Amino acid sequence: MTHMNYTDEPQHSDLLTVQGTEPYNAEPPAAALVEFEHTPEDLVYCRNHGPVCEFPEDEYVLTVKCPDAAPLRFTIHELRSLPKANVVAVLQCAGNRRNEMGTIKPVSGVGWNDGVVANCKWGGARLCDLLKRTGLQADRYAHVSFASYATLCQDDEYYGASIPLKKAVTREDDVLLAYEMNDEILSADHGGPLRVVVPGYLGARWVKWLDTIILSHTESPNYYQQRDYKILPPEIESKAAALTVWDKYPSMTALPLNSVVASVTPVPSSHLTSIHVKGYALPGPLDRGNVSVVEVSVDNGATWKTATITYQEGKWSWTLWEIDIDGVASTGTVHCRAKDETGGMQTRDGDCPWTFRGVAFNGWSSMKW
Repeated sequence: MTHMNYTDEPQHSDLLTVQGTEPYNAEPPAAALVEFEHTPEDLVYCRNHGPVCEFPEDEYVLTVKCPDAAPLRFTIHELRSLPKANVVAVLQCAGNRRNEMGTIKPVSGVGWNDGVVANCKWGGARLCDLLKRTGLQADRYAHVSFASYATLCQDDEYYGASIPLKKAVTREDDVLLAYEMNDEILSADHGGPLRVVVPGYLGARWVKWLDTIILSHTESPNYYQQRDYKILPPEIESKAAALTVWDKYPSMTALPLNSVVASVTPVPSSHLTSIHVKGYALPGPLDRGNVSVVEVSVDNGATWKTATITYQEGKWSWTLWEIDIDGVASTGTVHCRAKDETGGMQTRDGDCPWTFRGVAFNGWSSMKW
């Protein structure tokens, strides 16, 4: 496949706030996101580590490799011949809300606000079905690695990631080789013609422009699996300091329970004010279930009111919520927190301490009115 450069990129959505140009990184405002159960194409964030590629579907080839057999190649047409699955799952960047963590102490990475998240209906072939079609003895291996050699990459020769084999072959975990998003052909901006969808895992494992799958005994050796997207202790304050400790910490998989105040609309009255608050919430690890409750406070956490959940679709989706609060002052601050099905609660400071990469921030969200 031919490597692309930045001048060849397709036109991007003009509804996004650009946070970087080479590579192109952009996010929508959260207030726009929460108006839709399934995120429209033009509001799906773009996270890239190299140029955005555009490839004809009929020329695209996926190669499957393992140490003990010759490589196997599949066209998109052949992938479409496998049983099609549709999965609603939320895609989220590990750096969502990075700018908030950066108020604690400076962090390294794209300056993301709270819009690096999208809830979409993904369509494609299940990875477990493709592995079965290959006839390879997948159960001999511990990991499935994904790679995109199709485009240039900032920090490595290609973009790569991996997931445990158990996640890949468990049918209920819904790992897809996706060629559709929201019942439309997957666009180049979002990894088309083929990307991995790994429900419940951070977006860094959802490799775009997927062209290679490798069955292996170890995790992907790629930079983005081994030297990025890891939660390092707070005393590690730079990339230089991280060089000797990357291999001591696990690669990130699921992100923590989270919620965000997306909009606050005051409704003035003759004396005090009513506010209408809307937001989203995100599930944490699968064993903790999806979001069960979202609570809102206008007195800095002294008391909480339960919001109405207006949308949730299965175990992988985000949760949309809203609430009307009457009798508040003309100005103030609203906070939100989420609870999961096991009773786990989002805390004021979050589950993740400050890390120089600014990932996995999930403290209470707040907004002034």
